[in-house]
Amino acid sequence: MLKDFEMTSYDYYSNRRDMEIISQIVASLKGILEEDKKEDQPLFLKISDNLIMNIARKVVQEKKRTFLIGITGESASGKTVFVDNTIKACVKDNKEGIYTVIRCDDYYKDTSKELQEAGSYEALFKTGFSFDTPDVIDLNLMKNHLVALKEGLTIKSPRYDFVTCESHPDGDEKKPAKVILTEGLYVLNEGVRDIMDVKVYVFTPLEVIKDRWYKRAAQRGKTGEAADLQFADVNKTAQQYIRPAYEFADAVINGLVSQEYIQKITDKIFYALKNIEY
Repeated sequence: MLKDFEMTSYDYYSNRRDMEIISQIVASLKGILEEDKKEDQPLFLKISDNLIMNIARKVVQEKKRTFLIGITGESASGKTVFVDNTIKACVKDNKEGIYTVIRCDDYYKDTSKELQEAGSYEALFKTGFSFDTPDVIDLNLMKNHLVALKEGLTIKSPRYDFVTCESHPDGDEKKPAKVILTEGLYVLNEGVRDIMDVKVYVFTPLEVIKDRWYKRAAQRGKTGEAADLQFADVNKTAQQYIRPAYEFADAVINGLVSQEYIQKITDKIFYALKNIEY
């Protein structure tokens, strides 16, 4: 009887302490968001009602649990910039096992044969081929790798060459970590988003996307009519496959925010989560 009483008492005070810590985290994060709202270009455009509470509970009550954060948005919206600056906040801890990044672009299927047979990107696009539908990415392999990382396993992601369209299976080794960031066009699509702990959508106006996209396309060997044909397809397929993910996102991020401000806010968030008295 005494032992049962002691256990019940311990559970009561433990749960009470957890709730106090959760309240501290929620207050800290809400404070950061309130400050962000005052900016001319805030980072957060939308936050779901339960996101902050869910993050606080996972940090406190599931201390060993991996956070899988999925970040999507249209091509050239700023997904990679957001991830890279979030990483800078992570690495300030200077410890291994803090973060791992899985990029959807690495999982493009090998289409080098199709490109060679067509003779050029322009000719390939005129056949109706599209690089901007979920079918050209091995989403099943990517999902399996993400699940394995969450389970504490090491994986080897493929590596894709955007100039030759070759996929190399012997890519980079990725180790499990506290935070797994995965970014790409289809990481919040049906069949993939169900494994995410936090779902993020990067919103950027179309005219900005277009300017960024053409600059990047030139770096990947696509110019002139080939670039025009692909961008028309990018815009069309985004309507069908990417923009609907906005509705499923826990947070909508502003793709116009500077890299410096992204890092400033993510620094504050990580600091708030790390420095709560447990």
